[in-house]
Amino acid sequence: MTDSSLGSREAVTVVFTWEVKPGKEAEFERWAHGIETEAAAFTGHKGVTWLRPEGKGSRYYAIVRFADTATLDRWMTSPQRASWQRRVEPFGRSAPPKLTTTGLETWFNVPGTPARPPARWKMSLMTILAVYPFALLYDGLVAEHFRSWPLPWRTAVFPIFLAPLLTYAVMPWLSRVLRRWLYPEA
Repeated sequence: MTDSSLGSREAVTVVFTWEVKPGKEAEFERWAHGIETEAAAFTGHKGVTWLRPEGKGSRYYAIVRFADTATLDRWMTSPQRASWQRRVEPFGRSAPPKLTTTGLETWFNVPGTPARPPARWKMSLMTILAVYPFALLYDGLVAEHFRSWPLPWRTAVFPIFLAPLLTYAVMPWLSRVLRRWLYPEA
């Protein structure tokens, strides 16, 4: 379930999906509360967010956060989780969990869909497209004002401004603009 290229210290998020049988919603929600309580006591568990269906929908989602892949693996293979998974069978069917990381992949998540991250070469190319114009502007207009600073300090200026700009503005916008290219199957 986990990607071996992920660092063992990188926080992870897993999205679980269940199709709940009609009329079994109350039983499912009692089960959900129980497994949430069990998971909360597990070392490395960082919280869960439940998304309930709207209207006549029957699909529930749980977005579960863990400190790292090792603690996630321990929870996924624990006897406690196995016991809870058996208990849900009479009223809910689960889909395979979706694993995401808190690395670059989060720049490419499509809100509202369980899409897989794009190919790494696409993420790399899009990141270059996003960074290059700002690197050019910074080098041409801003960097000269910091030439007298010690190298570590003047080098820190660029990523301190660029990282939030990319995370909150540029990459979400580019992900929307290039959505069909990034997610051809969606």
